[in-house]
Amino acid sequence: MYQGNEQSELDLRLFRIWAKASKAVFENVQRDIASHGISPDHFMILELLYNKGPHPIQRISEIFSIPSGSITYVVDKLEKNDFVKRQPSPTDRRTSNVNLTDKGEALFNEIFPKHVEVISQNLSYIDNDEKLQLIHLLKKIGLGAQES
Repeated sequence: MYQGNEQSELDLRLFRIWAKASKAVFENVQRDIASHGISPDHFMILELLYNKGPHPIQRISEIFSIPSGSITYVVDKLEKNDFVKRQPSPTDRRTSNVNLTDKGEALFNEIFPKHVEVISQNLSYIDNDEKLQLIHLLKKIGLGAQES
């Protein structure tokens, strides 16, 4: 059995608790997404377009680290369901932007507030000061890990 020093034992405990908490929250969020009959990939893209507006396919691919062939397939399926449409970019004739359709926007107008409610309920166990502190600490960990 591993016998680390006090620091490594604390780090392992923090990591285990963080992993379990993240898993529980993400499972609840995934269950919410599935309850709307949407795949996680479709939800991510629709949510991006809903909250940030039209994006080129290549940029969506970069944001979500989805290979270009796969992102084309996902956007094709969303387009087939009339949730998105491709439109030529007004600034670059070589690319097209993916936009929400009226049907896609109506869907998200209905489901997104419920989705936010699920997230808020999962985070309701800490107060706003603790949330701000956690945001700060997780950013610090994430940025430090990226530099490693």
